[in-house]
Amino acid sequence: MSAAALADALVSREISSADATQAYLDRIAAVDPDVHAYLHVNDAALAAAKVIDARRAAGDDLGPLAGVPVAVKDVLCTADMPTTAGSRILEGWVPPYDATPVARLRQAGLVPLGKTNMDEFAMGSSTEYSAYGPTRNPWNLDRIPGGSGGGSAAAVAAFEAPLALGSDTGGSIRQPGAVTGTVGVKPTYGGVSRYGSIALASSLDQVGPVARTVLDAALLHDVIGGHDPRDSTSIPDAWPSFAEAARDGLQRDDLTGLRVGVVAELSGGDGFQAGVEQRFRETVDLLERAGATVIEIAAPSFAYAISAYYLILPAEASSNLAKFDSVRFGLRVTPDGGGTVEDVMAATRERGFGPEVKRRIILGTYALSAGYYDAYYGSAQKVRTLVQRDFATAFDQVDLLISPSAPTTAFAIGERVNDPLAMYLNDLTTIPANLAGVPGMTIPMGLAPEDGLPVGVQLMAPAREDARLYRYGAVLERLLEASWGSRLLDRAPDLDRGQESAAEAGVV
Repeated sequence: MSAAALADALVSREISSADATQAYLDRIAAVDPDVHAYLHVNDAALAAAKVIDARRAAGDDLGPLAGVPVAVKDVLCTADMPTTAGSRILEGWVPPYDATPVARLRQAGLVPLGKTNMDEFAMGSSTEYSAYGPTRNPWNLDRIPGGSGGGSAAAVAAFEAPLALGSDTGGSIRQPGAVTGTVGVKPTYGGVSRYGSIALASSLDQVGPVARTVLDAALLHDVIGGHDPRDSTSIPDAWPSFAEAARDGLQRDDLTGLRVGVVAELSGGDGFQAGVEQRFRETVDLLERAGATVIEIAAPSFAYAISAYYLILPAEASSNLAKFDSVRFGLRVTPDGGGTVEDVMAATRERGFGPEVKRRIILGTYALSAGYYDAYYGSAQKVRTLVQRDFATAFDQVDLLISPSAPTTAFAIGERVNDPLAMYLNDLTTIPANLAGVPGMTIPMGLAPEDGLPVGVQLMAPAREDARLYRYGAVLERLLEASWGSRLLDRAPDLDRGQESAAEAGVV
């Protein structure tokens, strides 16, 4: 069931939250040994669900998603579960407080199922850099589920959760959504609080929803969004209901008057898989047949976005990760024979951090060092300004921008883990939105003909226009589902029967 359908069934008492939660716990026990979407399963989930059932029976006024289970990316602090950010340096650490998005989940009556796997400190595009082993794509267990939030996307795709929270620094919600056939949204920067989210790059990170449908994502966004005085970057605006926007879109068929921009720099060429380009062209044709005006948009600075990003992100990461010093919290390794605080810090960081984290700390520290700051970090920030200007110019001409959510389908586990440059290119289409702070959404647009694996289409809107994404994302979702005859995940291979190809599952 979609989260919206499950919520309706809970309200009508067709099913209890305890029964729904137990069903998901059973599913996790059955398939997660193969998928490895979770790092920790919440022992208190069933008890929390029973509390919601009791409150509903007592006539309490509950939120629209009360009783619906949800998975939480392990980058978000949880006061009753370990929070490791996928790293050994935080192994077993239980925070003293909840991140604001988690606290809002609990206040709205959602039931946290557990913490999902991720690339260490969100550094990666495949969830292979987790210190606790890789997550596997439910469509094919030999393929990656994307990253860094592959655990959240895989949990939703494998029916181990109806909803999940993720974080997106350069595509960590949208790229996993594309390769697992799920819906993922990166909100406007500042639209969802980052308080209690372990920082990777503070000017880029954004918490957002992972779901099976656009409406489900909108319902979850309504819960976690809004101003938070504890986050200095939180936007104080009053936000509209994203669920209402999505429901409005579900009533529409005609897109006459909508202007959609195809970003030339993000929609083809070297590095793009032929099947991804084919499905993207078909999706653009669907929009045109529904009445939308499609315009090709040139955004020349986008060609430099990935280079700027991989200077800005490591620089901010090297600063943010300095707090993991063996003194205040987390792992502490004392060298044989003892040593100074500096010796303990060096030994702790050597053992606690994985190779990708070390690589980016070194790169970021170099970019910020005296004599190189202006040449690297300063220049990257100038490129960021040019990317923002290209977005502003584009949105003067169109209402939405569209591109593939990722240049390829899910690649094989191990294929790129030792090739950082090839790994970084997975974020080619998603990074510009993070540099500019604009919202982006991925929606499944079918299966690539070469390998039968999911591909996603990305929609981007101006800052603060998240509702526009949900409204027209819901329309596009309906158009795409009509072309397939069902939701993409309804056709996913059945993990209970072992792995099978999409062709064997009857997917065309």
